[in-house]
Amino acid sequence: MFGSPGQPTMAMVRVGAVGASFVRARVRRSRSGQPIRLRFLVDTGAAYTVLPRSVWSRLRLRPHRTVEFDLADGSVISRPLSECWSEIRGASATSPVVLGEAQDGPLLGVVTLETLGLMVNPLSRELVPMRLTLAPLPV
Repeated sequence: MFGSPGQPTMAMVRVGAVGASFVRARVRRSRSGQPIRLRFLVDTGAAYTVLPRSVWSRLRLRPHRTVEFDLADGSVISRPLSECWSEIRGASATSPVVLGEAQDGPLLGVVTLETLGLMVNPLSRELVPMRLTLAPLPV
């Protein structure tokens, strides 16, 4: 899935103004569904991925529940939450997604990144595979 044995492959993330990072990804309704390619803003401060209305409407996603979000100005908004398949650099998995409004841009949140086994290197702003650890419970 990631590079050759013993050597992780980094997903290139385009760095924009003020350290904003972008990555290309595909989203689809189901594993075998028709993909939609998007350029996402990577936001490690956001829990969930946001899909604009035009995207989730094309995917025919339906809300599963509604969640509240605190905005930087102190206000609170409600948005419906659904689930879809996300794919970045060959890694794919289901993840919760916020069904955004028409003016919302594609935003890649940390839950999707972690579900895909990816993280953002804080120095280079590149997506890299996470080092996953399993440990036995103390007896």
